[in-house]
Amino acid sequence: MSEFDDNKKMGKAMMWIAWGLFFVLMFWFFQGVLQKQHNPNQQPQMNLTQDGRSEVTLERNRFGHYLTNGSINGSDVVFLLDTGATNVSIPASLADNLNLPIMGYHYVQTANGSVQVQQTEIAELSIGNIILYNVAANINPGMKTNEILLGMSALKQLDFSQSGKYLTLTQ
Repeated sequence: MSEFDDNKKMGKAMMWIAWGLFFVLMFWFFQGVLQKQHNPNQQPQMNLTQDGRSEVTLERNRFGHYLTNGSINGSDVVFLLDTGATNVSIPASLADNLNLPIMGYHYVQTANGSVQVQQTEIAELSIGNIILYNVAANINPGMKTNEILLGMSALKQLDFSQSGKYLTLTQ
């Protein structure tokens, strides 16, 4: 084997590495773009009103939903605002990490029919500079998502208004 053949093999190997690196970088870039389209409120826009009230403005995602990052009992979560949900609804797969007390069981009516849920209470729920305390919630074993439905048990404590593709929550 000649030195020319070794250089040719090395060149091919370097080209494969370069293409692999290119595809990894493109995947990383587009994954971020897709995540931003799904949840454009990863860092919710916060404000204080003239009278000192906390305010958060959310942008609607490309599917017409309002998602935002927030926290429950100090743990980071993603909320999907749902005015049709009576209570905050937490997937059972997330509940263990959120330090939630179990306060009983009851049935709720969901889009997928009746399901037995665990009743709980969130000690502290926050979105940006809005902080809510002692919020009624359900732990739902039927939910297969990593998003928490932010239902009316939280939203009724806020004023909210929509203008175009923006929703403003005010405490």
